[in-house]
Amino acid sequence: MKELFVMPALGYAADALEPAVSKRTMEFHYGKHLQTYVDNLNRLVAGSPFEGKPLCEIAAQADGAIGNNAGQVFNHTLYFEQFSPRGTETAPSARLEALIASRYGSREKMLGQLAEAAVGIFGSGWAWLTADADGRLDILQAPGADNPLRHGLRPLLTVDVWEHAYYLDYQNRRADYVAALWPLVDWDIVSARAEKELC
Repeated sequence: MKELFVMPALGYAADALEPAVSKRTMEFHYGKHLQTYVDNLNRLVAGSPFEGKPLCEIAAQADGAIGNNAGQVFNHTLYFEQFSPRGTETAPSARLEALIASRYGSREKMLGQLAEAAVGIFGSGWAWLTADADGRLDILQAPGADNPLRHGLRPLLTVDVWEHAYYLDYQNRRADYVAALWPLVDWDIVSARAEKELC
């Protein structure tokens, strides 16, 4: 079987996000969980109506096992891509900063609401900062493998609150995990997502 989807490359070493995200968590979260979703997706799409389709289309349209695995590959790709050990050296573009200020008052208030959304998800899922077709920002709580594409929204920034993302480092302290992520956000990447379509 030809491999259709591959693991996204990390832009940093597995230990580069410590202490917020440990090397051990990265080895399990990226190296094992994401690899499993990629492997499952390649197996499931073979011979299906989604064979040969781009990941974005599958993540937006498929349901069942294909939809769940495509959603997890898409979500995790954006999650790992958006971090950098130099996160504190970056800032939102002027346009994104203005959109954030207009909608939330400040970046700190927006992150506070995004954190509340992430901590407040019952069970496993994702919290997203999104933009609609007009550029209006909103925060989306997405259970399971749900993602903004399914709601006609553009994904900008995400928080993974499946337990495999944080339990080795934080146990049940989900709020501490979420707070530890903010200094790692590479706003250059998030700003680029606000400027162009991902799919």
